[in-house]
Amino acid sequence: MEISLDKFDSSDIVKAVKDIKSTILASRYNAARLANREQLSLYYNIGEYISVKSRTAKWGSNAIASISRLLQQELPGLRGFSESGIKRMRTFYEGWSKYVSNRPITLDDFGYSSESAIPVNRPMALDDFSEQEIEWFLSIGFSHHYNILIKTNSLQERLYYIRRCATEFWSVEKLRYMIKSNPYTTGLSQSTFDATIQNKDLRAAALRSFKDEYLLDFVNVEDPDNFDERILENRIVHNIKNFIMAFGNDFTFMGNQYRVIVGGKEYFIDLLFYHRALRCLVAIELKWSEFKAEHAGKLNFYLSALDEYVKRPEENLSIGIVLCKDKDDKTVQFAFRGITTPMGVAKYRTADELPPEIRSALPNPDDLVKLL
Repeated sequence: MEISLDKFDSSDIVKAVKDIKSTILASRYNAARLANREQLSLYYNIGEYISVKSRTAKWGSNAIASISRLLQQELPGLRGFSESGIKRMRTFYEGWSKYVSNRPITLDDFGYSSESAIPVNRPMALDDFSEQEIEWFLSIGFSHHYNILIKTNSLQERLYYIRRCATEFWSVEKLRYMIKSNPYTTGLSQSTFDATIQNKDLRAAALRSFKDEYLLDFVNVEDPDNFDERILENRIVHNIKNFIMAFGNDFTFMGNQYRVIVGGKEYFIDLLFYHRALRCLVAIELKWSEFKAEHAGKLNFYLSALDEYVKRPEENLSIGIVLCKDKDDKTVQFAFRGITTPMGVAKYRTADELPPEIRSALPNPDDLVKLL
């Protein structure tokens, strides 16, 4: 039946539809969030039960496979409880148990008795985490948690990837890709940031926003003798989404061969970005060679031109990165003496430089574009 708004104030009706739509979407989000928390608690508790039972040598080597098979018979269509799935639950418990709870494990926790061996699904007690960390932890899916557990080494590294997944809504595929590119670092080790960025919070944020080495696995160099900066630049521009994924989501691409005019002459910056969190322009100079002292002087010139002619008054000083194949630390140290603009030097690796087992595991660049 067609609805006429003639008898009603159309603006009120439109507002009512928007309000109800927002309420429905919020309810669906809350339901999904609560379901995810329940699933994490369920898998953690089952993982605990399986860990206690299987690690005490009371079960044979095929016990978990038998449990999985019988569960499928008892609950046809049950998903997530294959042999590997149950072992992942055990990994989830064993990876987080020392942080989730410090109390000793007893079979009483599982509601175990001679009549029943069904574990009680009690909430996870993340007492040592901040409220925000708990929210992030419980908001990402089990597959995300499992991949983070098996591919990271420290608690801080785990929490870093949990935060990125929760706040940037990474898919599992993107998480795997990001872990391979290793954005978790202590920051750029060689830069002029200490001397040129006066605000300590901004300086710390700038150091965290860049790293010493980047994985450009969408660039494959088959003929090094016929490869140069312009070919590298074209590959990056063609795969700009992948490049930004390697650098971080806060980067917005402004262009390649970005033109600035100084003294009536044209100069061209290889790649220019804007970093939303740092609120500044970021110029990247690409080098198909090791770092040379003259690279710092050229980039200093570009950054001065950007600050004079392109930067807006409310924005921070422009930052520059020389992205090169290799660098000598002493050469960089000497080249940076007397530099007045914020810049750093980072290296990159291409797909042909990776070990064969890693190269074969990397996703196809075209597939990555589809995922994005």
